[in-house]
Amino acid sequence: MASSKSKRNGSDSKTSGNRIAYQEFGTSNDAAVERGIQELPPNQQDLRVQASRKGRKGKTVTVISGFQSSPETLTKLLKQLKGQCGSGGTVKDNTIEIQGNHTDKLVQIMIKLGYKAKVSGG
Repeated sequence: MASSKSKRNGSDSKTSGNRIAYQEFGTSNDAAVERGIQELPPNQQDLRVQASRKGRKGKTVTVISGFQSSPETLTKLLKQLKGQCGSGGTVKDNTIEIQGNHTDKLVQIMIKLGYKAKVSGG
């Protein structure tokens, strides 16, 4: 008898991964729940460019924030900025991070691309 209980408990743990206790509006659709990002043209976006060292073990990173664009647009822009600065970078939480202190260069590049950009911080 003890062996039959352990088999039953083992099979329950596999099938109980997505147990819903209450659901009001039918099946859930995660894509419908997510908030859509409104894609604004570059001249309507107000960007902030600042150099930061916080949480990066003393390494300086230039952060561009204030984007209201899709992730695909940001990755295309990131590739272009990395090429012009000659350094690495990434996209995190609708911000672009470029390795090194390139604040003045990035502000000039963003203005040429049609964005409204300012240097933020000290």
